[in-house]
Amino acid sequence: MAAADESRATGSWRELPRRLWAGVRSTWRRSLQVRTVFITIGLSTLAILVIGLYISFSVASNLFQDQRSRVLAASNNATTAAQLILDSSDAADRGSLQLLMQATLDTVTNIAGTDVVAIFRDPAAGALSIAPPDQLSPDLAGVISSDLRSQLQAHPESQYWQSVALENATGGTDPGIVVGSALQFPAGVGRYELYLGYNLAEAQQTLAFMQVTGTVGAIALIALLSAITLVVVRGVIEPIRTTASTSRRLAAGDLGVRIPERGEDELASLAASFNGMADSLQARIRELAELSVMQQRFVSDVSHELRTPLTTIRLAGDVLYGQREDFAGPTARTVELLHTQTERFERLLGDLLEISRYDAGSVTLATEPTNLVHLAGDVIEEMHGLARERGSEVRLEAPGGHLDADVDPRRIRRIVTNLLGNAIEHGEGRPIVVAVDSNATAVALSVRDYGLGMTAEAAERVFDRFWRADPSRVRTIGGTGLGLAISLEDAVAHEGRLDVWSHPGQGSVFRLTLPRSSKARTEAGAAGVESPLPLEPHDPEASGPPPTASVGAILPDDEREVHDA
Repeated sequence: MAAADESRATGSWRELPRRLWAGVRSTWRRSLQVRTVFITIGLSTLAILVIGLYISFSVASNLFQDQRSRVLAASNNATTAAQLILDSSDAADRGSLQLLMQATLDTVTNIAGTDVVAIFRDPAAGALSIAPPDQLSPDLAGVISSDLRSQLQAHPESQYWQSVALENATGGTDPGIVVGSALQFPAGVGRYELYLGYNLAEAQQTLAFMQVTGTVGAIALIALLSAITLVVVRGVIEPIRTTASTSRRLAAGDLGVRIPERGEDELASLAASFNGMADSLQARIRELAELSVMQQRFVSDVSHELRTPLTTIRLAGDVLYGQREDFAGPTARTVELLHTQTERFERLLGDLLEISRYDAGSVTLATEPTNLVHLAGDVIEEMHGLARERGSEVRLEAPGGHLDADVDPRRIRRIVTNLLGNAIEHGEGRPIVVAVDSNATAVALSVRDYGLGMTAEAAERVFDRFWRADPSRVRTIGGTGLGLAISLEDAVAHEGRLDVWSHPGQGSVFRLTLPRSSKARTEAGAAGVESPLPLEPHDPEASGPPPTASVGAILPDDEREVHDA
């Protein structure tokens, strides 16, 4: 158990950078203010960094060149003064020459301004007993390079320098310069190499102070720019946020919301234009709503007004229809047509009333636990005679889905009746398969026919009111042209969906998918639940149902067997 907890903790820590990166990316994509501020700060920082580096390198270079010129001038003056002392001396023995060297070095240190001195006799002059010994300041031990000595020995008339690191009192090193020049001693002693060391620690400290000051100033400038950018961006982004929020509220139906108009700048002009658009849109929507209400009221009133004369016509027609055998042939046929069209007219009025209820938003569901397999079986039995007349065998597939779903059984029965009637109408006498299945959150019912099928353009319009794929085709069942439109409204009222697949010559599939319960509807949200039945059939090229589609003939309730998946 402890190992598992440790493993989960380790995995959580490993996932932390990824989650943080995902959060940063999400904030970057969604916030214009964040992007603007960070881009401005980034570019400003880059500009300040480039300018600061340029200034720092320029100051360092100029400071070094100034120090080098000063050092070379001081070294040259000290060498010249020392050579004058040597040239005016008449020392000829070892003691006198040593005193002369010491006086020369004192003069050099006073004029050059440094006590870091080294003097070596030129190896090419040979050994001489009276020659003063070499002297080396401890600070120059191991500092003077062989290249510098070689250049000075080759060209003693010139002055040479080299950048070096001089050891300081703390054990570290300071930047410095070693300047080499030649001195000619009297009495045949020959040439000596004089090296003067200059410590540039003060110049280094000055440069470091300037760099620190520049860095602090750059940080302060970036912070100031950040604050200014944030203030400016907020002043620009806030009206945009207000506009976006107002647009969302307007789209959600709050037609009275407006953007506050302040000032006379471009943002104020945008607010005025937006408010004008909202006023125009509100007026137009109000007109359309009033027109829609008038249309719905007109349809409802007409439907109600027509019911009274229709009932009278229906009663009279039923009387004539019951006595049709006593009439002559043409009259009997007329009575049958009157009876049929009266029934269709009555169904049309009922459908128009139902559509007007949906348009008015006054539909309420009377849900109860319902078994879709039993419901589908009942509808199939009711339409069995019609299917037999058309030559179609209706079969039921129910591998699962027989668990109860919380739906309005009257409306779902109407959907199944419409879908099955549509399949019988267009099935060309071929078998029809009704399938029901379910999963944890949804239940689905599909009706598959192997008839004419539809094109993609026709399938997109199949749920339109009064639309017919083939206007020249005569309805043999007597539909009103509103069945599929009402079925779609019934499915949407259940927060489900009604999908269609069709292909010319391969038939059609209508699939109804419904949430199993109100909780499933809430959890599914706008994305909808996942259907347990595929929309596109596995046998689109077949001219009839696959062998597994058959469950035998339609049986009464007490003999029907349904297997759970």
